[in-house]
Amino acid sequence: MHPKALLEACAELVKLTLKFEHPADAVVSRYFRDNRALGPRERATLAETVYTVLRRKLLFDHLTPSGSGPKERRMAILGFHGPRDFLKSALSEQEKNWLDQCDAIDPADLLERHRHNLPEWLVQPLKEQLGAQFWPLVESLNQGAPLDLRVNTLTDKRADVRKELELAGIASTPTPFSPWGLRVQGKPALAKLDAFARGAVEVQDEGSQLLALLLDARRGEMVVDFCAGAGGKTLAIGAAMRNTGRLYAFDTSAHRLDALKPRLARSKLSNVHPAAIAHERDDRIKRLAGKIDRVLVDAPCSGLGTLRRNPDLKWRQSPQSVQEMALKQAAILHSAARLLKPGGRLVYATCSLLPQENEEIAQAFSASHADFTPLAVGELLATLKVERASDLCSGGPAGIDFLRLWPHRHQTDGFFAAAWQKK
Repeated sequence: MHPKALLEACAELVKLTLKFEHPADAVVSRYFRDNRALGPRERATLAETVYTVLRRKLLFDHLTPSGSGPKERRMAILGFHGPRDFLKSALSEQEKNWLDQCDAIDPADLLERHRHNLPEWLVQPLKEQLGAQFWPLVESLNQGAPLDLRVNTLTDKRADVRKELELAGIASTPTPFSPWGLRVQGKPALAKLDAFARGAVEVQDEGSQLLALLLDARRGEMVVDFCAGAGGKTLAIGAAMRNTGRLYAFDTSAHRLDALKPRLARSKLSNVHPAAIAHERDDRIKRLAGKIDRVLVDAPCSGLGTLRRNPDLKWRQSPQSVQEMALKQAAILHSAARLLKPGGRLVYATCSLLPQENEEIAQAFSASHADFTPLAVGELLATLKVERASDLCSGGPAGIDFLRLWPHRHQTDGFFAAAWQKK
């Protein structure tokens, strides 16, 4: 595509995304469906340009008034993903001069808000938790996330799959914490690989793999993934159960569960039973009360731990939406807890960075449910042979720690998990 046409397309997509009417990934996918003639390189440029604009929006908002032309074009120029000489071949002399002036700015001379590019309501809770580590977190959030794969241990071994990928020209390394994971370099076309087609691998962040591992589901048990979504953790749990027992995948969205069906077919699992529920008090839940060995509640949340992948979330969430989410999380956890039989394990998890959705929910549950004993997550993970398990955990009263994953420390998405055993 000619540089000028590609820049115009970038500007058009930036404009659509910055309306914040829909999630950015949905807007980008829709644009690609409407413009099927775009090649892989053009798609990569368009997508990465949009995500750069979203990651650095406050800075670009600060710089664009000094330029000329439509704002979305100026934003696209600043965020353009590609060689500078290619970009400049699409610019006027005035635009080239303006871009050079923007490039010459020393980041150290910028205001804090133009360096961290976070909404103010989010800055303080992160600084309170991280102190001097706030800026390393900011730097990590402004980078793209690595591509992690989970090897289907029901059918394949990690070492064998790694060799298979290598033969296909795809370099990978074992994930440092999850025994199931491989971290892949770049963004290969996985759908074309035999390993993907036959269900030997699934795309899943290492942190998400650790949540499934923490549940420690065993052969022959009755297990519930309470907020299954598209089923990434469901599939990992089913493989850990060695395709035995019964694994319920519940979600209030039948549409999300539909996305599980082709993945389930690839996985070779037959112990998974997806079911759409109306709400957390659904009759299906009542019928299973007191019968379940293990329950994972990967609760709906703000998603702020996934900002490397979904940078639009920081502009689409608010203190009000987080508060509403916390009320929903507490209600879901309370209802899910009723499923457990004595001795059963309950795991509550989010992909949020905020204590309001994490530690506060867990501590309130412990205070109001004397029939559940909090478990030290670090000890559980160490028992499961997770390397440096204590490095993954923090907080909690009286030595009962929580899983607390951070992008800048662990190279995973931001995850939280707490665990209990029913007395």
